[in-house]
Amino acid sequence: MKTRYEQIVDATRIASRDSKENLGAIIALAEAENSKPAVEDSKRNLLLAIDIQNDFMEDIGSLAVPGSRGDVGRLTKWMYHNIEGLTQVICSLDCHSVEQVFHASWWIDEEGNRPERFTLITYEDVESGRWKVANGETERSLEYLRNLEMGNKKQLCIWPYHCLEGTFGAKLESEFTKMLYFHATARDCAPQMIYKGQNPYTEMYGIIKAEYDTDGYVNQTVLDAVGQYDAIYLAGEASSHCVLASLEQILEYYKDEREITSRITLLEDCMSPIAGFEAGTMEQFKLLQEKYGIQIQKSTDVTL
Repeated sequence: MKTRYEQIVDATRIASRDSKENLGAIIALAEAENSKPAVEDSKRNLLLAIDIQNDFMEDIGSLAVPGSRGDVGRLTKWMYHNIEGLTQVICSLDCHSVEQVFHASWWIDEEGNRPERFTLITYEDVESGRWKVANGETERSLEYLRNLEMGNKKQLCIWPYHCLEGTFGAKLESEFTKMLYFHATARDCAPQMIYKGQNPYTEMYGIIKAEYDTDGYVNQTVLDAVGQYDAIYLAGEASSHCVLASLEQILEYYKDEREITSRITLLEDCMSPIAGFEAGTMEQFKLLQEKYGIQIQKSTDVTL
């Protein structure tokens, strides 16, 4: 390519509040490449970029993931070096309101206090009165907690307020955004944005479905897309939660189609876990690799 990586991404401003997107200039550079349109690819490659948003970035995010700055640097370099082979990018974006079951505003204790960050709340906690639902949605909240336990899901965790709709924290990280739109323009292929987590009554770690919801929502669009590509690559934040849950949900859907699950590759150096979940996350990925034949590789070892 004529355009250098440094003309697109300023590595010193990854995960920075003063990053200058200058998308007009980026788009002009991409147009000058005269690259082959993505629709002409003989082998179709998909990147699922999970929650690469400011609130998950080191130093600037309310739910910062250690290692996220380096992840963005490596992912944008991988995208740059594989522009001609990367057919499509689907980005998931957490999108929340203040009043959600996993935010402190939903709960209050016997003395009127809100729960601290990372408090775990169980069905028994609510039944016993240790925690009360502040907005009166007690029955629905109990139903949710009961179904989490019956379904062997993660316990309800009180997360810091993050990815609130319309805020800086909810935006895609700016340097990643620049590479995303450079790719999109160069290959004449608009990125797809998939918003998740807007249902106030549930948590939604994965891109496909919530932990539990009464409507049983499933993002069939993403599932169908996975089945249409020759290779699928996953990256993003955090590997221990939203990347892992997205992968598990996709594999559950395609559990009887190993020819599809074996097309999936985790770019392990383009994702990081929430602190304290390092060993368990990699153990889970290894189990999924054995069961479904997925690949786990460093971005530097993958060429499209």
